[in-house]
Amino acid sequence: MKPVLLIDFGSTYTKVTAADIDSPRLLGTANSYTTVQTDINDGLADALIRLEKKTGKLDFCARYACSSAAGGLRMLASGLVPELTAEAAKTASLGAGAKVLKTYSFKLTEDDEEEIRRLDPDIFLLVGGTDGGNTDCITHNARVLARIGGTYPIILAGNRNAARECERILEGREVHICENVMPRFGTLNIEPTQKQIREVFLNRIVQAKGLTQASELISGIMMPTPSAVMTAMELLAKGTKNIPGIGDLVAVDVGGATTDIYSVAEGLPDDPRTSLKGLPEPYIKRTVEGDIGMRYSIHGIVDAAGLDRIAEAAGISEQRMGEIVDMFGENTDMLPYDEETQSADEALASFAVRVAVTRHAGRLEEVFGIGGLKLVQTGKNLLNVDKFIVTGGSLIHTKNTGRIASYGFYDEEDPTSLKPKSCEVLVDRSYIIAAMGLLSQYYPDAALTILKEELIKDGTSK
Repeated sequence: MKPVLLIDFGSTYTKVTAADIDSPRLLGTANSYTTVQTDINDGLADALIRLEKKTGKLDFCARYACSSAAGGLRMLASGLVPELTAEAAKTASLGAGAKVLKTYSFKLTEDDEEEIRRLDPDIFLLVGGTDGGNTDCITHNARVLARIGGTYPIILAGNRNAARECERILEGREVHICENVMPRFGTLNIEPTQKQIREVFLNRIVQAKGLTQASELISGIMMPTPSAVMTAMELLAKGTKNIPGIGDLVAVDVGGATTDIYSVAEGLPDDPRTSLKGLPEPYIKRTVEGDIGMRYSIHGIVDAAGLDRIAEAAGISEQRMGEIVDMFGENTDMLPYDEETQSADEALASFAVRVAVTRHAGRLEEVFGIGGLKLVQTGKNLLNVDKFIVTGGSLIHTKNTGRIASYGFYDEEDPTSLKPKSCEVLVDRSYIIAAMGLLSQYYPDAALTILKEELIKDGTSK
C-alpha cells in the first residue's frame, strides 16, 4: 500500500482524504472546522485524528493541498465592452478558480474607485481592447488603480500595445503582464492569464491566507479548490492515456453561500444552420452564482425561484416556508431536524440547482431577420450531455439526490434553455472531487480510477 494525503482547507471545514495509489482506492475521509483565524494546523490536526480512527495509522508518502479558506481567491476585473473583454476577464478569472467579486466595464468611475478601495481584492485583472485597438480605457483604468494604491497584485491581460505604458503607470506595484485575453474580436485566449492567476495564488495568496503554517507538511504545490475541482472534472470527462473518461458532463456544487456549476463539453449547436452569438464558450467552463446558496444566500433562491413554487415543491404552506427560510438564513449552521424542514431543505436545493444550471447553460432562440426566421444560440448547448455530477451537503446527505438533481434538466416550461435533456446522476457522497483533482497532478490514473469507482457506485440513473 502507498497512501497519499489530500487536504482541502475550506472556509468552514478542513477536509482530509486518504487514497492508496498502489492499488487505487479510497481509504477514508474526515473533516474538522477550519481554524484560519488562529493556527490552521489546529483544524488540520483534528481532522487527521478523525481520519486515523477510520483508516488506522498511515505512513503517507506525499501530502497535497488546495484551499478556499478565508473566502477563497477574491478577484476584481475590468474590461472595455461588457459582452466582450469584460466577459473574457470574468471567464478567465472563474476558470482559474477565483471568486469574482465584480467585473467593471468601460472607464472606471469615482464610485468604482471607492468600491475597489473598499473591496480590497486579492488580485485585480486589468484587461481591455483587442491588440492594436482601443488603449484609452485600459490606460485610464491603470491610472485609477495607481491612485487607489494597495498591495494586491495586478495582472495586465489587455491590448498588448498598452501593456508597457500601463506597467509604467503602475510603477511600484506588483504587476504581471500576460497575453491579451481577447487578442482579436471574438477570440478567447484565457489560458495564460489563468496560469498567472494560479501562480500568484501560490506565491502570494497562500501566505496572506495564513497557510504558510501548513506548508512544511505539504509535498507539492497548493491550488485554489475550484481549480482542483475543474481539474477533476476534465480528468473524469476526458480520461488519461491509459484509462478512458466518461465523456461530456455537467457538475453542480450547491454550497451554503454560493452554487458552482461546471461543464465539460464543446457546447456547439446541434443544427449547423444555427448561428452563434457572443464570445465562444470554453470547453471547460465554471460559473459561480453568488446569490444562490443554502444558508448565507438562501433568500437569493427565493428571489430567483419564488416562495410559492418552493413551498409547493416542499408540500408545505407558503407562510411556513417563509418561516423556515428565515430560520435557516439566521442560523447558518442549522441542519434539517424533522420531516418538514427536510422537505423544505430539499425543495430549496432543487431550485438552487434549477436556477444555477439555467444561468450556466445557453439558450436557443428564434430571430426574425432579412432572410426570415433564424436560430441563434447564445452560450453553451448542453442538451446532449448525459452525465450529471452532484456534490454539496444538501445533495449528498439525502435519499432524494436524483430527484433534486433532475431540476437541472431540460424543462418544457423553459423551452429555449439548453440544459441537459436527461442524465445519469453521479453523486460525490465522500466529498472527494477536489482531492482527486489534486491527486491527478501527480497520479492521474489513480485519481481517475478512484473518481469513477466512487462516483459511479453511488450513481442514480434519471
